[in-house]
Amino acid sequence: MKMTATFAAVSAIALMSAPALAETMTIGITQNNVGVDSYQTTYERAFVEAANADPNIDVVVLDAGGDVARQIGQIQDLIQQKVDAIIIWPTNGQAVVPAVRQADRAGIPVVITNSQIAEAGFDFIKSFSGPNNIIQGEYSAQMMCDALGGEGQIVQISGQPGYTTAIERQKGFEDELAANCPGVEIVETQPGDWNREKSQRVMENFLTKYDKIDGVYSGDDNMGVGALNAAKAAGRADETVFIGATNFAVGYEAMGRGEYWGSVYQSPVEDAKNALETAKAVASGEEVPFLNYFDTPKITQDNMSEFEKPVF
Repeated sequence: MKMTATFAAVSAIALMSAPALAETMTIGITQNNVGVDSYQTTYERAFVEAANADPNIDVVVLDAGGDVARQIGQIQDLIQQKVDAIIIWPTNGQAVVPAVRQADRAGIPVVITNSQIAEAGFDFIKSFSGPNNIIQGEYSAQMMCDALGGEGQIVQISGQPGYTTAIERQKGFEDELAANCPGVEIVETQPGDWNREKSQRVMENFLTKYDKIDGVYSGDDNMGVGALNAAKAAGRADETVFIGATNFAVGYEAMGRGEYWGSVYQSPVEDAKNALETAKAVASGEEVPFLNYFDTPKITQDNMSEFEKPVF
């Protein structure tokens, strides 16, 4: 698990000495949609394994299935159960704010994981644990600029509309290109909803519409490989640079074949462990960083040998 040195040191001391951890605490988690991709599936498995390894922790593991109303109901259920802390992977960063406020009023600390909630909810949470999605978008833009030599026409396949991770990665990418690589033009953006099959269809439409596509930026490699598959089927993959923002195993393999240019390396195992450790800390009354990011470096064909193939 990667945390800032200060947070790691404080947590290590507090977790050994805090009286609250001498007794079992219950942490509830409501996730976005475990079945939508292998990242979330791996995250859940790692979360449960980490919790089971700690005899002082009980967990209530819930999944919203991508349904905002269901997630709000799950948060309310966890409040009624009087858990010691709640971890939320928001299905919609704006819609969950009222439920998060209810948890705060009930005296239950809330940790947001992986995808941030809307700013209106910041006063009601103790910490965000996850990647810096703005930075990830910026990294992807920098890789796209390098790959195209600063000039070209590209398309963008974004994540699920309304989903904070999708919004932030798109913003980071677009802002970085506008500021430092204006010669690369985004001709169109369409959502892929984190789904490979849908992203393949989106890319098929792009290929029909545009005779020249120099690059494709996708909000994660699951969508990016869908776009790559469409371009390969159309015989146009060799003329296009493909870049993602979370490196999946399929993206890693495509890099190894020279078909996929780059992405951002993000571990769902570290994501899950970081969220659990943050929740344990806030439940025991510790002060933690409001933005508790873990590292997500660039990965390209040139440096991929320095990274293990993702497990998702």
